[in-house]
Amino acid sequence: MAEPPPPGAPGIQSAWTTGAKEGVGTSAGTRSKIWYTLGQGILNEVYYPQADLADVQDLQFLVTDGATFTDEEKVATEHEVTLADPDSLTYRQTNTDKDGRYRITKTYVTDPQRDTLLINTRFQVLQGGPLQLYALYNPSLGGSGMGDTGDQLLASDGKVASSLAASSGFSALSNGYSGTPSDGFQDLTVHHTLTHRYPSAETPGNLVQTAQIPVGTDTTFTLALGFGDTRQAAADATAASLADGWAAVSASYQDGWHTYLDSIRPPVIPGLEQEYRTSAMLLKAHEDKSYRGGFVASLSIPWGQAQNADACCTAGYHAVWARDLYQIATAEIAVGDTAAANRALDHLLTVQMRPDGSYPQNAKLDGTPVFQSLQLDEVSFPIILGWQLGRRDPATYQKLKLSAEFIVQHGPATPQERWEEQGGYSPATIAAEIAALVCAADLATANGDPAAAATYLRTADDWQSKVDSWTYTTTGSLARHGYYERIDDNGNPDDGHDLVIANGGGTWDERTVVDMSFLELVRLGVKRADDPHITNSLSVVDSTIRTDDLWYRYNHDGYGETADGKPWTGVGIGRLWPLLTGERGEYALAAGHPSTDWLHTMADTANAGGQIPEQVWDREDAHGFTIGKGTGSATPLAWAHAQFLRLAMSLSAGHNVETPSVVAERYTRSRS
Repeated sequence: MAEPPPPGAPGIQSAWTTGAKEGVGTSAGTRSKIWYTLGQGILNEVYYPQADLADVQDLQFLVTDGATFTDEEKVATEHEVTLADPDSLTYRQTNTDKDGRYRITKTYVTDPQRDTLLINTRFQVLQGGPLQLYALYNPSLGGSGMGDTGDQLLASDGKVASSLAASSGFSALSNGYSGTPSDGFQDLTVHHTLTHRYPSAETPGNLVQTAQIPVGTDTTFTLALGFGDTRQAAADATAASLADGWAAVSASYQDGWHTYLDSIRPPVIPGLEQEYRTSAMLLKAHEDKSYRGGFVASLSIPWGQAQNADACCTAGYHAVWARDLYQIATAEIAVGDTAAANRALDHLLTVQMRPDGSYPQNAKLDGTPVFQSLQLDEVSFPIILGWQLGRRDPATYQKLKLSAEFIVQHGPATPQERWEEQGGYSPATIAAEIAALVCAADLATANGDPAAAATYLRTADDWQSKVDSWTYTTTGSLARHGYYERIDDNGNPDDGHDLVIANGGGTWDERTVVDMSFLELVRLGVKRADDPHITNSLSVVDSTIRTDDLWYRYNHDGYGETADGKPWTGVGIGRLWPLLTGERGEYALAAGHPSTDWLHTMADTANAGGQIPEQVWDREDAHGFTIGKGTGSATPLAWAHAQFLRLAMSLSAGHNVETPSVVAERYTRSRS
């Protein structure tokens, strides 16, 4: 007698997973359009067919003896993660039962020829037995957790479909709805066996697929998760990848990464070779394979476990910010992948740029804006990047000229600064604007446009002479001497106006809120490193927002976990940002005090998979967090890895490789 349709549709509310990834992988080529992420010992979001579309919540194993217990892999085991091959993004998770009964070892690659993820799995019974093993797959196809339907182990939602298969085959399977009696996880938790086997789930909802893998005391098999625009295409992909076999596919995957690493500059800092290689590979992995040059900020969704995933599409960090893309592109130049940097500029100019020369705050890979504000540093950075790449051709110049004209007309105050929360006069934004206008002037001269060059230089010089009068307070309470504010609302840094901090940070006298972003003035060549206003401000930020060699974005920041470690959902406490350590390292180099200590501090914040986080925990170990290690915000952050690579190459070169010489020569008479 056939099973009735699974009850409980559409299931409980769906969510994504933590932003704290332990591993990220994709093939080095462009034919395979699939990215995987790992966290909590299991597979997290998988992206397909673009790096801005998540299609999986998670995939893990359930282990049971069939009678007395059922374990959920992510909860019941101790997790280890390593790079199985240090020269490719081949991650291995080793999960050992806390009670010592079994071990699961999983190694991940994507098929370079197909849209398939392969998971080579070894299941070992360490004591007792026999045990049963089930795969628990929670698709979230098309960027949402609702709307999926399933038949056998095929699933689809709109134009995205998936197929789950195994080299060993499956001995049982079921489709159901998450959090209901038809959910295989619920069934196994209660009964320790699949009491219902629903072959299909045709009502759209929060689909869960469960499949039993036949295992003994020591069994190795390959799990395949394939994608396509139809169920048949997804099934064909998994079948072909399994037919080729783990050995051939993994070798091809690793060869692709080996070839890439051979094409860039080798590591230059002793003791940090692996973090250099991992960072270089992670940057490349964040580039989309259809929208070339479109690097997303992070293949993660900050605090995704607290984000409602029922509807498409959650605004995680899998989007393109012009500022982050600039950081990535300058790191690519530094490591020798100039082609990637040129693709990044082309993406900005052809996909993101608006007709007036401005850029959206951030955008999907196809250029559709996500957040709706305007940040003038993001209008500035593409000009600087164009100059750094030597893009003096008339077509590129005409586009960059639009941005330069926009800056002249709308600067120096910005609707938002680089922390995306406040408008006004920002030292960091103004530094980018000045540097961009000087670079634009040089490009204008090369293109026979002296009138534009004169306008840009006149404006840049004016703003360079006034930036301190707009942003450097002499009446603030944080020091007897003056210092740069984080931002000023009206260009009068001594009037003590209120600054309302986002994310529940409170309302404060703007003179009492500081950050370290004024160092952009030095790194971009607008001011000397020994400028008294710079050094005065450093002493203030060090006494206000520094912990060891790590810094907060600014005091009173509310963007982070709550006091009791719960995910940020609009209010919290901002934590320490490792990328700021790299910025401080670049300043130290400009000031004539080069040190690799800054790089080592950044590397120490990375997890076992070499992923450098956006934020690290700033308290004693608590709530599952370790002091100095990543929180649930975003790991890896491409900007942080870019900062690590650029500082490493700058230390090797003896100067900051990002600093535009044309700017430094105009304002500091020396190369930083």
